[in-house]
Amino acid sequence: MRKLDNQVAIITGGARGQGAEEARRFALEGAAVAICDVLETEGNRLAAEISAAGGHARFFPLDVSSEQRWQTIVSEVVEWRDKITILVNNAGIINQLGVLETSIDEWNRVMNVNITGPFLGIKHVAPIMGRAGGGSIINIASTASHLGVKCAAYVSSKTGLLGLTRTAATELADLGVRVNAICPGVVATDMGSGLSSAEAMRVATPMLRHGTVDDVARLALFLASNDSDYITGTEITIDGGFVAAGAMKLVRHLVNNPKALDVLKAAGL
Repeated sequence: MRKLDNQVAIITGGARGQGAEEARRFALEGAAVAICDVLETEGNRLAAEISAAGGHARFFPLDVSSEQRWQTIVSEVVEWRDKITILVNNAGIINQLGVLETSIDEWNRVMNVNITGPFLGIKHVAPIMGRAGGGSIINIASTASHLGVKCAAYVSSKTGLLGLTRTAATELADLGVRVNAICPGVVATDMGSGLSSAEAMRVATPMLRHGTVDDVARLALFLASNDSDYITGTEITIDGGFVAAGAMKLVRHLVNNPKALDVLKAAGL
């Protein structure tokens, strides 16, 4: 048997990038995949691609910040496949603004997608999972949850997502629902590669590369499958050692290259 035979998955932000790769891999492993996104053209194209390859997928337009849309989507997916057993809260947005530069509108925009969206998904999907005998919820957080990055709303939302993960895991265990978080470092997608700090972070990573969508999708598959059936309420960092190294990789570089240290001193850093 494939790892996800007879499973039904909702993947938010599933039309492209990391979410799309998760959709492809889940379908390959036997799941029927509800691709949920605001990007209708890309979402329908991906669903057609998966179906043409012999998988089962359908696109559902979803603004994750809308509770009404969540209620509608959950009903439509159940009507389509009778149950929901996997939820990947992958949809996310970022801005690279610090505390002093972030307007309340920008703050709310990021929070609505990155933390309210997963909250609503968990709230409305978990009871359906419980009636099906259980399921797995995977929240896509970030290594930014562990760092003081100058992205005030993004960091706050992803840190809050870890708290939501732990709380939901504790509350939903009686329903047979597991809840875990994945914390990727920079992943080679449009969003990740577009960060101004992306190349510097690659150099500061012990494995000297960015993550790939396949790296994250394989971890999501593990958490969605029965291979992880005693894991809940935890977070798994997937970042090539970036967080583990902290600033020490840079420190070692500066120790071994005094001229580089002199350059930083001259710049007032």
